Amino acid sequence: MNLQIAVFLKGLAMGAANVIPGVSGGTIALITGIYERLINAIKRCDITAAKYVLSGQFKRAWEHIDGLWLATLLSGLAVSIVSLARLFEYLLEDYERYTMAFFFGLILISIVYVARGVKNWTSSTYAALLIGTALAVAIATLAPASENDSALYVFVCGVVAISSMVLPGLSGSFVLILMGNYALVLGAVSTFNFGIIIPMALGCGFGLIAFSHFLSWVFKRYADHTLALMTGFVVGSLVVIWPWKTAVTDMVTREGKPPREIITSYEWFLPGLQNTSTWIAIGLMIAGAVCIALMEKFASGGAENR
Repeated sequence: MNLQIAVFLKGLAMGAANVIPGVSGGTIALITGIYERLINAIKRCDITAAKYVLSGQFKRAWEHIDGLWLATLLSGLAVSIVSLARLFEYLLEDYERYTMAFFFGLILISIVYVARGVKNWTSSTYAALLIGTALAVAIATLAPASENDSALYVFVCGVVAISSMVLPGLSGSFVLILMGNYALVLGAVSTFNFGIIIPMALGCGFGLIAFSHFLSWVFKRYADHTLALMTGFVVGSLVVIWPWKTAVTDMVTREGKPPREIITSYEWFLPGLQNTSTWIAIGLMIAGAVCIALMEKFASGGAENR
């Protein structure tokens, strides 16, 4: 029972993280040690599982997809979306710098624990770390592309967006902004424009299954290099989480809905140490680091849960 509670709490953390710019559910899954199991569970939602269901072998299908574990995790994520996520949305609205400071400390210290998973640091794993960092930083600083409502391009957007949501340190919504179709997809959902929704959903479904298979494959064959690359993604995400920055925004319009402001890039700066707010933010960074250290301490005894 304690193990299921721990999985549920990790689902809560994944759901809450999705509202923080630069923090993805994949990042939290990686930090808390459940990333590879999550990928494998998604991968098992395949033809074999479908055959079990169609033949009435529901128990075998449930066991095949690691159903109890996956359902517990998704339950925590769902509860978070309708409860904790709203709290974080409020904090981001009124206390953005302090909220980002807390998550900056949390992500910063988590890099140490994630990197410990690499059993053998070599020149190639260090190269993978640098590549991951460079890619994450490059994505954070790219200029958005123009909107494109081509069905094929929308399908590709779905594949890339869902894949980036699975990867640690990358935000699916931010990737959609960079690909130019954030407003298009947002408007399509609000107006039930199935000409956009269907290729987007197909892209997300295809991308989730295909990418989970790919990640599972590379984890089995190149575990150290894959983990080093993902550690780099997390390092690079610190650029977006840095508390002292000014967002460059743009307004997007949606049919039948009020205009919505979106972030297209950032302008970073260093804090003034004479300001009280700076020291409060630093204190929250330390608090975030302590939280992840405590989480790691309590989770270390339940390796079978990972």
